[in-house]
Amino acid sequence: MRKLAAEAFGAFCLLFAGTGAIIVNDAYGAVTHVGVALTFGLVVLAMIYAVGDVSGAHLNPAVTLGFAAAGRFPFKHVWPYVGCQVIGAFAASGLLRAMYPAHSTLGATLPAGDPWRAFAFEVVLTLILMFVILRVSSGAKEKGITAGIAVGAVIAFEALFAGPESGASMNPARSLAPAVVSGRLDYLWIYLAAPSLGALTAVPLARLLQEPEAEEPK
Repeated sequence: MRKLAAEAFGAFCLLFAGTGAIIVNDAYGAVTHVGVALTFGLVVLAMIYAVGDVSGAHLNPAVTLGFAAAGRFPFKHVWPYVGCQVIGAFAASGLLRAMYPAHSTLGATLPAGDPWRAFAFEVVLTLILMFVILRVSSGAKEKGITAGIAVGAVIAFEALFAGPESGASMNPARSLAPAVVSGRLDYLWIYLAAPSLGALTAVPLARLLQEPEAEEPK
């Protein structure tokens, strides 16, 4: 229960801060695109430090799926983790809807141009993110200063350059909640399928670069 509560609260913080930054920027124009990207990166960094030693701070169904595919997380725990991530995300979007009832999208991710280009962006962005996570994490947990900085930095720089094109979601729960609460289900399939595909693709790449285990001395 501690792990599930940590995932739910971490996902809530991610959505409330990240999509909240988008909404505030739309209302006042003070946050800017750079500020939104940094907000997403910083809130993930903060949650890794806060709950990484409890649940691993996955905060993302695609990351949980990637850990399971890599053999670092039990498949039987995937759905409880994903369910709590989605619950936390919906709680944040519901609160933001109550605070900003007139906002049209609540920070939902939508492609700016061609949907298939956005799909390709999301696959590659999540592949890079999952690859970094697998390389800097221990088991299914992200611990230590380097892990938090690395993961937060990846999310921030990917949002900086790809946000205007695809929204730089990399997270099905991050896209699902504001889309459903705001009623903007256009192209939701992109943000459910592409991050999952990208996370799974990162697993064999990370294994390819993994150091072989040393043989035990006879």
